[in-house]
Formats: sequence, C-alpha cells, structure tokens
Amino acid sequence: MNFKNITLRPETDIEFRPPAEIRAYQEQRLRETIAYLAQHSPYYRRLFAANAIDPAAIRTIDDLQRLPFTEKRDLQLYNDDFLCCPKDKIVDYITTSGTMGEPVTFGCTDGDLERLAYNEHKSFACAGLGPGNILQLMTTIDKRFMAGLAYFLGIRRLGASIIRVGNGIPELQWDTIERLKPDTIMCVPSFILRLIDYAEAHGIDYRASSVRRIIGIGEGLRDQDFNLNLLGRRIKAKWDVQLFATYSSTEMGATFSECEHGLGGHVHPELIIVEIIGDDDRPVADGQVGEVVVTTLGVEAMPLLRFRTGDLAAKRTGQCRCGRWSYRLTPLVGRKHNMLKVKGTTLYPPAINDVLEGTPYIQNYIIYVRQSDAGTDQVDVCVGLKETPPFDPVKDLKDRFRSRLRVAPNIQLLDPAEVQQRNFPAKSRKPVKFVDLR
Repeated sequence: MNFKNITLRPETDIEFRPPAEIRAYQEQRLRETIAYLAQHSPYYRRLFAANAIDPAAIRTIDDLQRLPFTEKRDLQLYNDDFLCCPKDKIVDYITTSGTMGEPVTFGCTDGDLERLAYNEHKSFACAGLGPGNILQLMTTIDKRFMAGLAYFLGIRRLGASIIRVGNGIPELQWDTIERLKPDTIMCVPSFILRLIDYAEAHGIDYRASSVRRIIGIGEGLRDQDFNLNLLGRRIKAKWDVQLFATYSSTEMGATFSECEHGLGGHVHPELIIVEIIGDDDRPVADGQVGEVVVTTLGVEAMPLLRFRTGDLAAKRTGQCRCGRWSYRLTPLVGRKHNMLKVKGTTLYPPAINDVLEGTPYIQNYIIYVRQSDAGTDQVDVCVGLKETPPFDPVKDLKDRFRSRLRVAPNIQLLDPAEVQQRNFPAKSRKPVKFVDLR
C-alpha cells in the first residue's frame, strides 16, 4: 500500500465506513500481510512450519487465534530474523526497550517512514490540527527514538508547522512559546505542571499565551469512563486548554489519538488490527479489559503478527460522536506484568500515580517495586516536596493512599533534585517514574 499518495478525506476514509466494511477491509489487508510474511520473514516462515500452519488458511481476523503470539523476548532473541527486506533498504534505525536488558532494534524502509507520516497525519487531524496550526514538540527527535521523528513527519505531511524544541528546559519552552506563538504543544502531561510552576514563579501569564491545545504522550489523562483523571484535572484547573491523550508504541508503528470528544483512542484500520486478550489467551467481549495484542499492516521492514504489548485496555465499538466507526481503545489500565499485589489488594501503577499527581505539595516522585522477604510485593514511593507542609507529609500521603486504594506503600522523602536525577537517567528518552525490581 502506497501511503504517500493517499489523500485523506472523510468521504473516503475507512474509519467512517460501517463496521462490516471496516472488518472486510482489514481482513483483505491481513491476507496481504500473511502472504508477505510467508515470502519474506525468516522468523514467521519458521513459526508457520513449526506449528504446521498453512499461511493461506489465515484469512479472517478470527483465524488469527490459530497463530502463536509474538513477544518482545522473541524480538530480542531473533531480532534479525524479523527483517523482511535487505539491509540496504533500511533508511532509519530505531530502538525500543527490551525485556532482557538490551534494546530491540527496528529498521524502517522509506515506505515505513511514509506509513509513519500517514499515521501521524491522521492522528493529528483527529485531534483537530490542519494547515496553519503550529505545534511545539517537547519530545526528543534523536536518541534512536521513533516517536519524535514520526511526529515531525506527520506534521510535515499534514501541512502544519512544527517547532522542534525537545524535552525539558521550561525556560526555553516558554521563550519559544512567546516568540513563535504555537497553538498546540505536545509533551508528557506531567511536564505541563512543571511548565505551569515555572510560569507562575516567573510572572508568565500562561493563560493568555497562544497555546490552546495540549497533546499528551506517554501518560494517561483520562480514566476508563473517559473523564479526566487526577493529572488531567490538575492541568485543566490551572490551564483551560483542550487536552488530547494518545497511545502508541514503536512495535505498533501507530498512534491512537482521541478526537475532540475524548472518548478513546481511534484505531486506524488500514494500519493495525487490535485484539483484546484475556488471561486465558482468548479474546474478551468488547468493553472488557484485557491485554492489547496487535498485528501491523503495511509495514515493509519488520511486520509483527499478534504482538503482545503487555498493555491493558478495552475496546469500544460503537460509533463515536465524531462520526468514525473504527473501534477505539480506552485509556490504559496498566501493564499486565506491572500488576501489584499489596497486602491482598491488586493495583496497577497508574492508580498510585493518580494519588501522587493529585497531591499538591509533591513536586516529583518515583515508584520502586521489589519482592519482600515474605515473597510479596513491596512498593516504595520516593517523593520530592515543593515545600514542607505544616503537617506530617508521610502520614498525610499514607492516609491519601488508604482512602483511595485501601492500602499504603512505603513513603520516603528525598530532595527533589535527587528524584529528578532518578526520573531522567543518562540514557533515558522518557521520564522514568516506575521501576520494577522483582
């Protein structure tokens, strides 16, 4: 599929077609993908043979259940075997974190970069951007990071303007906003609170700035009912701008962005098939939470079949208020392998984040999980305070956790500068707020 030459119009966009038509379209693309892998992928040819699978018999989305899952461990152990093209066709190399210490490498052909540009064009348009808008990008475009490059390519294809500032440095971000007047900023949502704190400390009237829209990456802004979560509410209470959440990953090569109605991330049917899988490895009913499993469509270098993301979400299939019929994903509940069992209570890190983000005297934090001597999960939360409150912050925090989650983690107070160092280790491309040491 040549993504470069596709003109995006609602009347021809598959997302606005009836569900049966979307499914038939995806199944045609699936058959093309299976045939491509059977011809070009050493890894999947071996998988088909080892499991006595006739690739030509995989014709429908339901037939995917006959295939084994692909896991990040497979990508790490057999990385080169996933490559479906000669290495001289790779024009960009990307890495993502692995499960065994070393990063996983992905290559992109020129066609894959066009696909990325198409994906982000659709996602930005879904969030209301078009020619004439100016987006300030507060994430890295280097360090072998796919997202920053994808955003740049998408804005370029969309015909809007982009300012590549990179992450951090509130002073530079505000100087750029005041000089170039972007109407949209894109960053990790918790960084917005740092921007607001800096503006208030330096007399910047941020509410009167040019910014009218914030697109969040890497952190959630809504709960499962699509209401703003504590982080989203804190931002909105301070800065009355439009908030849009996104969900993406390197392995998917796709982004699911909310539209203006904020009812979940819209899936682009021409780019990806999403299954929601339960603990029994079978699909769950629409609306139920399970693991997000993806099959990429239209990827040339490293297509993936039934890749387990480890992320937990639900699928919503009704028509969105924007008119799109393509199914949507709810905000992430958490990561399957990050499930915590604390004193008999099951938790996911986002629930802990919500309590911390909703505590006004906390400047920053990092969560550590380790196995206790008794073999249970021990959660230690290290926090930096904006200022020392006139009460015991450790007791207050524990009370907040017990009132929301019924249990309280261990709390340690650290200098905010030390927490900041832990949030941004030397090789990190994204802030680190959760460390699993089990």
